[in-house]
Amino acid sequence: MIALRFWKPYGVLTQFTDKDGRPTLADYIDLPDVYAAGRLDMDSEGLLILTDSGWLQARLTDPRFAHPRTYWAQVERVPDDSALRQLREGVMLKDGITRPASARLIHPPDVPDRDPPIRYRASVPTAWLELTLTEGRNRQVRRMTAAVGHPTLRLVRFAVGRGASMITLHGLQPGGWERLSDKQIAAIQSALRG
Repeated sequence: MIALRFWKPYGVLTQFTDKDGRPTLADYIDLPDVYAAGRLDMDSEGLLILTDSGWLQARLTDPRFAHPRTYWAQVERVPDDSALRQLREGVMLKDGITRPASARLIHPPDVPDRDPPIRYRASVPTAWLELTLTEGRNRQVRRMTAAVGHPTLRLVRFAVGRGASMITLHGLQPGGWERLSDKQIAAIQSALRG
């Protein structure tokens, strides 16, 4: 089995081809027969797991397994305790209430500047949140933060999994990737069998 972790840059599609000529995974990854286990929007960045295993791909994306994904979101203004509580308890969206999530303010993470940079407004401060979700609705983090009054300006998926099976961006730069070790793959498989 092949599995790898990849830091998807901003503006890259989570697919290998595009009839409109936009940047895709093929611009960065030259391994045959690997596919993304999950998606990130073109305007989001960060961790993607790619694999040639249909079983692993299905387990990582099936909502029944509640596989955690951790995101760093730079948002407008500084969320107060009420906004953080709403994020933790579940936010009502058009497609229903979200599952409870982990949400906390964090110091700005050590990530390279985005190209292009986020919009800057001197009169509107920003803050960074760390959110861990166990579901993967379309544009969920952006919709959740907007629903509590703090639109997302930049979104980076930092990690997938928990404990020994957690895979993170540590050691990667945007556009970079590396194969997961047999030990990492075994830990993920073990966590997903439960």
